[in-house]
Amino acid sequence: MRSHLLNDTTAESYRRSVTEGIERVAAKLATTTRPFTGITVDALAPRIDEIDLDKPLLDTAAVLDELEDVYLRDAIYFHHPRYLAHLNCPVVIPAVLGEAILSAVNSSLDTWDQSAGGTLIERKLIGWTTARIGLGENADGVFTSGGTQSNLQALLLAREEAKTDTAAKLRIFASEVSHFSVKKSAKLLGLGQDSVVSVPVDHDKRMQTVALARELERCRRDGLVPMAVVATAGTTDFGSIDPLPEIAELCEQYGAWMHVDAAYGCGLLASVKYRDRIDGIERADSVTVDYHKSFFQPVSSSAVLVRDSSTLRHATYHAEYLNPRRMVQERIPNQVDKSLQTTRRFDALKLWMTLRVMGGDGIGQLFDEVCDLAVEGWKLLAADPRFDVVVAPSLSTLVFRYIPASVTDPAEIDRANLYARKALFASGDAVVAGTKVSGRHYLKFTLLNPETTVDDMAAVLDLIAGHAEQYLGESLERAS
Repeated sequence: MRSHLLNDTTAESYRRSVTEGIERVAAKLATTTRPFTGITVDALAPRIDEIDLDKPLLDTAAVLDELEDVYLRDAIYFHHPRYLAHLNCPVVIPAVLGEAILSAVNSSLDTWDQSAGGTLIERKLIGWTTARIGLGENADGVFTSGGTQSNLQALLLAREEAKTDTAAKLRIFASEVSHFSVKKSAKLLGLGQDSVVSVPVDHDKRMQTVALARELERCRRDGLVPMAVVATAGTTDFGSIDPLPEIAELCEQYGAWMHVDAAYGCGLLASVKYRDRIDGIERADSVTVDYHKSFFQPVSSSAVLVRDSSTLRHATYHAEYLNPRRMVQERIPNQVDKSLQTTRRFDALKLWMTLRVMGGDGIGQLFDEVCDLAVEGWKLLAADPRFDVVVAPSLSTLVFRYIPASVTDPAEIDRANLYARKALFASGDAVVAGTKVSGRHYLKFTLLNPETTVDDMAAVLDLIAGHAEQYLGESLERAS
């Protein structure tokens, strides 16, 4: 079995195997005509269940044939222009090349003696990102697995920086449409769900700063401690961007840590046209960015950035076998000193390859295209009497609802929209997301593919309307 280890003696076998795998994927990408086949769990599960993992096929070609049957054929392909559902972006080729390289070399980014240049590349990219944000000369950060981990680490730092010995007094303020990871982080940090104060949003789904000021004042009056305010630059459901400059003023006034969750909106850091939409982000104490959302990177590629590098000490633990304290005096750069993770992939290489091939403006131009596309989609929906669209896009998300002309019962309209989404997914013709607005079911386009066109959106809207009308017609027949 040593013949399967990647080393100097098996380099040619590695080349052949990887090339064969790449050719299979390339063939799928070239011939995929819809984002999904519509396979069901009940149809796919038995095919996987019957595979005996203790009886290897012993042949790469045979394994790839099997993989075609259990994965590749029925995978959901985010590169397809009618995949319009979640915050999954098509990926750029330089990043995929970086993924292949980092997997083969298999550096671990926890210590210098496991990564060497990888450590310096990651640090360079952290510096590039903090400069784009405008956090200042003392800024720092580290790559993470995703926005949830980044938010958790930011709030951990905020908790440790809070001036109190009583955790029960700590309060976190976030908008009512902020990411669920804020409440999840509070639980993991031992603060409890009551520690998160939900702040109302305005018509555009942006945090109401008047309401935030009122809650901060109440917090002070009740003898509680405003640990952090989480401002969102690109909410998951609406792409809305909270008023960052006003929130920064309130954080300064009340001594609260300002965290900006820009997991989605970080694409604006590279934007050629719309960078001003996140003005004020430079005043944050910490920022979450997800390159795998709006920088067109493969999962995973995220980071948490901080204004004051010394705050990262709250995530530091020195282990004698790994990063003993003496290494700090010896100026040996160990990234584990600032990370919640120990073993960690060299995900930074993907962004490095992308920037060296395309440049930051190249990424920004792609993100600008999807923001422009969202505006065209908004116009399309606003002009179509079959649909109700919630808010004009701040980024590239559209939330809307099919409204039949002859049905007024909101619950029945809910069911029609739910049915339309499920039927569309089952058909495989397109994939859209869903959410709730004021307790009612809505549908969602998350536009992250510059190859998607207005015609694609119009065609998907027609499919949604057709499925909804079919449901309502069948419902009417059942009721008669």
